[in-house]
Amino acid sequence: MSYRIHVIETQATFEVNEGESVLDGALRSGVCLAHECTFGGCGTCRVQIVEGAVAYDEFPMALTEEEAATGAALACQARPTADLVLSVARDGGVDIPAQRVTATVREVGWLGPDVAHLRMQLPDDVPVQYAPGQYMKILLDDGTHRSFSMASAPRGNEVDFHVRRIAGGRFTATRLPSLQPGDRLEVEVPHGSFSLRKEDYRPLLMIATGTGLAPIKSMLESLMDDPDCPPVSLYWGARTLEDLYLHQEIASAWGERLYDFQYVPVLSRAGDDWQGRRGHVQDAVCQDHGDLSEHAIYLCGSPNMIRDARQTFAALGAQTPFIYADGFTFQHA
Repeated sequence: MSYRIHVIETQATFEVNEGESVLDGALRSGVCLAHECTFGGCGTCRVQIVEGAVAYDEFPMALTEEEAATGAALACQARPTADLVLSVARDGGVDIPAQRVTATVREVGWLGPDVAHLRMQLPDDVPVQYAPGQYMKILLDDGTHRSFSMASAPRGNEVDFHVRRIAGGRFTATRLPSLQPGDRLEVEVPHGSFSLRKEDYRPLLMIATGTGLAPIKSMLESLMDDPDCPPVSLYWGARTLEDLYLHQEIASAWGERLYDFQYVPVLSRAGDDWQGRRGHVQDAVCQDHGDLSEHAIYLCGSPNMIRDARQTFAALGAQTPFIYADGFTFQHA
């Protein structure tokens, strides 16, 4: 048995076999649907069900029951139980075509024990654009790629990245340590729908874990010294103080360039000398905010954090259209 899938925006149609995911059926048929992690952790493949229904073998992390009730679905995990009509529209999102170019390594350093600062220069003769919050794919020799969010606001043709080193990682544990200034990498940029929505005109609540700070930093850099910058609260979760690799810079300098800036670092495995907040970062937000109905909320980092934050923030009035999320996974680093 198979089900017929129709995508409104592109008029594409394809068949999905019994037990197959919407994304698998699309890729098998040569139909392009946005995706990244493929196991329900990032939310990149989010679609809206206009007609039909789907089921899940296991409910995905990057979707809440409340969102599913309104027709939202994750194509990588959703299995059709009827013919589907889908919308893939990204309301208010960016639409910048990705380009494949050769980037030159300008700097490789270390921000902490396992987080590298990688700076690359894009070619001068090819205008490359990206929106704060988007990511780049680094293309590897074996035909695979690794994705890393830009950690700097668009400025000329130089781009920064925060790259967490993963044991056994094909890029982070082998290629990254050997990179030298002048080395060249094939990249594809930009990708992703996670981006700053200035048109919301709402106070910004930014929540990150680990290197999920990178796209948040890109967004906030784009707002620095901007007279139209709204109030900004940044909650950054990590295990130990050592993992807060930009702690001093954020605490000492960002508040001078952002309007009504509040920075709250939260440690889940803090030592006895830590005087700040402890626990999970999403819980700290709930402790500080009784009403989130007026905020635009950006979540980036652990899929578990994003799942929990979506659920708990909804109980505090957070509005789904103003919650933007990007889940980071390191299985293929």
